[in-house]
Amino acid sequence: MSSIAFSELKEKCLICRECELCETRTNVVFGDGCEQAKIMFVGEGPGEQEDLSGKPFVGRSGQLLDKMLAAVELDRSKIYIANIVKCRPPKNRNPKPAETEKCIGYLRSQVKLIKPSAIICLGRVAACRLIDPNFKVTVQHGEWIEKGGIKFMGTFHPAALLRNPNNKPAAFLDYLKIKEEYDRCSGGK
Repeated sequence: MSSIAFSELKEKCLICRECELCETRTNVVFGDGCEQAKIMFVGEGPGEQEDLSGKPFVGRSGQLLDKMLAAVELDRSKIYIANIVKCRPPKNRNPKPAETEKCIGYLRSQVKLIKPSAIICLGRVAACRLIDPNFKVTVQHGEWIEKGGIKFMGTFHPAALLRNPNNKPAAFLDYLKIKEEYDRCSGGK
């Protein structure tokens, strides 16, 4: 992968004004992690803490994500984390279809440059956009679906797990499958 191409994409994204989300953002949250990651996690959009810091998944849900990764011995520095939209929707509402349409090109370019073996969709919004518009996280979480040579899995968004901790055991089983895939595609490194 060309780090020049990646930095150019990031620079372009940081000054983006294609949709109304640019009006209320503090920072663009481009993504974070290993640019050669075999596993990529994708959420719906930044929350308040992410907007303030410019990094994805650093608030309460990010702390839970870190704990879940640590529980399966998957190092956050070896994965890449991004979102469907790169700017925080006001009051953490779901991104509007027009907003996701304006922003999805950045994510597609990130995927092309990173070339992950697997993409993990965190929550319904990401799974419906990237896997299937009718995806049901509570029913289909943990299932691998191959599209375009990449394995996709939808799982519970960490924020949803904070609201409904009863789903944590099921999510943990998903993370065990993610770790298996990581070990398979990276030789356990």
